Amino acid sequence: MAKFGDSGSFLVLCILLGIVGFSHAQLQFNFYAKSCPQAEKIIEDYVQKHIPNAPSLAAALLRLQFHDCFVRGCDGSVPLNFTSSTKNQTEKVAVPNQTLRGFSFIDSVKKAVEAECPGVVSCADIVALVARDSVVVTGGPYWNVPTGRRDGRISSAFEALANIPPPTNNFSSLQSSFASKGLDLKDLVLCLVHIPLESLTVHHFHHMKKCKSVNDNTTIVEMDPGRASKFDLSYFKLVLKRKGLFQSDAALTTSATTKSYINQLVQESLKQFNAEFGVAMEKMGRIEVKTGSAGEIRKHCAVVNS
Repeated sequence: MAKFGDSGSFLVLCILLGIVGFSHAQLQFNFYAKSCPQAEKIIEDYVQKHIPNAPSLAAALLRLQFHDCFVRGCDGSVPLNFTSSTKNQTEKVAVPNQTLRGFSFIDSVKKAVEAECPGVVSCADIVALVARDSVVVTGGPYWNVPTGRRDGRISSAFEALANIPPPTNNFSSLQSSFASKGLDLKDLVLCLVHIPLESLTVHHFHHMKKCKSVNDNTTIVEMDPGRASKFDLSYFKLVLKRKGLFQSDAALTTSATTKSYINQLVQESLKQFNAEFGVAMEKMGRIEVKTGSAGEIRKHCAVVNS
């Protein structure tokens, strides 16, 4: 059976290195310690205050980060609205992103941080921190989020459609998609858990009786009935029983390697799964980041700086 490795020890190592300011790919733990020391606390406090009133939003914010990172890296480009300066339709309007939620929440967090430290904290970092803090508040795992990302100025609907894995993907396509972002098969299995956590609009599966029409983009249904707000292993158990809704669910069982990973996950404790998931999320959060003088620190997450 394939082994994940000692992720618990790896997480401890990450924490220890974070304390001494370890950096990788020019991201750092506590990047804003001098420029905006209260930044991460402001974000955490805002999440703790508001997410309990709308717990389903946690999964939406996690999905938001996933969709951000798969297009031009984790650069905060998914919240951008179309403007004359972008010259094209932005990621928001692409089919994979038409059901994304949480943009106004990100805008509100950004406003709170800007009040403390204008022009210092990037939207890309806010998206990453909010995703983690929201999952934690709703009972999910904690993972380390190094910061120092800068915001991209380009957001393309075409690129979103080309880069975000659709639910119709077969195993080969999923593997290629994740490999192009520097993610392996273990990351593929772990990162796809964000899908059932989010209650998706039924236009993804219009055969359901609840759907008003093929173009229904408002009715919400749970993909994992009764457990959509729970961070647990039920999704993987459904996949092994071939009860997933999408082709991409079934695709995970067509590879001996990923099926072995899933079998191992369901046999382990939730604590072990949480640790593995945290490692995968930190890895995903480093995809093609912009740091140093690249990009910008956006004043408003929905609009590039003038």
